[in-house]
Amino acid sequence: AGEITFLNNPQYRRFLRECRASAVIVGPEGLDAAQSISRLNFLRCNDPYLAFAKISQLFSLAPRFNAKISSAAYVDQSARVDEGVTIFPNAWIGAGAQLGHGSVIFPGAFIGENAVIGADCVLHPNVVVREGCRLGDRVILHAGVVIGSDGFGYAGRGIDRVKIPQTGIVVIENDVEIGANTTVDRATLGRTVIQQGAKIDNLVQIAHNVTIGEFSVIAAQAGIAGSTRIGKNVTLAGQVGVVNHIEIGEGAVIGPQSGVPQSVPAGAVL
Repeated sequence: AGEITFLNNPQYRRFLRECRASAVIVGPEGLDAAQSISRLNFLRCNDPYLAFAKISQLFSLAPRFNAKISSAAYVDQSARVDEGVTIFPNAWIGAGAQLGHGSVIFPGAFIGENAVIGADCVLHPNVVVREGCRLGDRVILHAGVVIGSDGFGYAGRGIDRVKIPQTGIVVIENDVEIGANTTVDRATLGRTVIQQGAKIDNLVQIAHNVTIGEFSVIAAQAGIAGSTRIGKNVTLAGQVGVVNHIEIGEGAVIGPQSGVPQSVPAGAVL
């Protein structure tokens, strides 16, 4: 009693009769079962899991920050820091860097020369945003994320192997969230781009010059090789491996541990 729960998976429908919660969020598939129990209060919606997420936000208290710059942080004199930014001890802000209003930089974070951090971003401990890279607004980078490390580019063989300078940047658009210890390499030339609203899990590798489309979702331990283009609303499940220089079309879904050796059409389920 006093709690709200939800029914999303039909296999749990049988537990409704013993449920004592004050309200149950149900969708079309669970509505008949909920109505058959006279004592049960229910909230009817089209997507119970989405409703659960929205209701959870009402009860989840956002952390408060003091909008102060610690004296134990290094902030270069040429950096531009807007009002309302919180910088914790041992963060390092390089020359010419820009930090937007309300952003939070946790201990151990490194923001390189001329990097741009938008408004209301959160950079958790030990995040690295290398020189020249750009983050939009409301970007969340979890602990250990590295943005703008060198792409894996070499020419020649053996003793004659030569490193190709990685002179591009990474651009991360608004409302992107990236999980712990994920790496996004800077472009060899031009940009590696993570477009608006993409959600990327822990331990994902995104190589140089890759584009991740809007609202795409990439699960843990996936790896995407260089110059590949991922379309809008694509789902890559855990441990998916994608070769270089291909395209995955809008809305495609790739199942766990799949290897993708060639381009995938829009809407495909593999």
